[in-house]
Amino acid sequence: MGGFHRVESSRTADEAIYSKIIPAGEGWMQELKPGQVLRIVDLEGNQAADTLLYDAEHPEDHYSAVQSIAAQRNIYLTTGSVLMTESGQPLATIVADTCGRHDTLGGACSSQSNTVRYAHEKGYMHNCRDTFMLELSRHPESHKYGKRDLAPNINFFMNVPVTPTGGLTFEDGVSAPGAYVEMQAQRRATVLISNCPQLNNPCNAYNPTPVQVLIWDK
Repeated sequence: MGGFHRVESSRTADEAIYSKIIPAGEGWMQELKPGQVLRIVDLEGNQAADTLLYDAEHPEDHYSAVQSIAAQRNIYLTTGSVLMTESGQPLATIVADTCGRHDTLGGACSSQSNTVRYAHEKGYMHNCRDTFMLELSRHPESHKYGKRDLAPNINFFMNVPVTPTGGLTFEDGVSAPGAYVEMQAQRRATVLISNCPQLNNPCNAYNPTPVQVLIWDK
């Protein structure tokens, strides 16, 4: 299933054309031009950045976990992984990664999953699916997107081991303060992030924290 593949970046923050802190529980949406590089930084460690990508010219052709796993024959994402669309087109390539392994199976928390996984009274809690929908509604071209566009996402920095029987478990994170992942856009790509507010499992040590995003030109 693949191990860790940590590779540091030569890019420096002072050369970035864009930088933003995403507080825990909040979202972010931005378009990347071909060749631009996006870095997501786990500022305090053990956070989970739920992430989706779309072909900006064909929003219905979004990130596909199935296509990405099949293309690299690995259920985890790391340096060298190509993030593929439903139609089998490359959206972005991970070009640096100091965490070493990222989940693409666990999906995003929602009101319904909080209820099923934890307890009925957890249904009211803030969740990534609601953050995704809120961020989509704020986007200038939000009419292109809807609930059907919320495909299974990437959970950067999240540790979701697969059990011998094929189940998933949510474990303590494998990230650390300052760990980051970088991806280079292969085409015009829209990136949607929910900085996970989850308080019910140890993916973020029960303590959601901010992440940072930076963008470099080609």
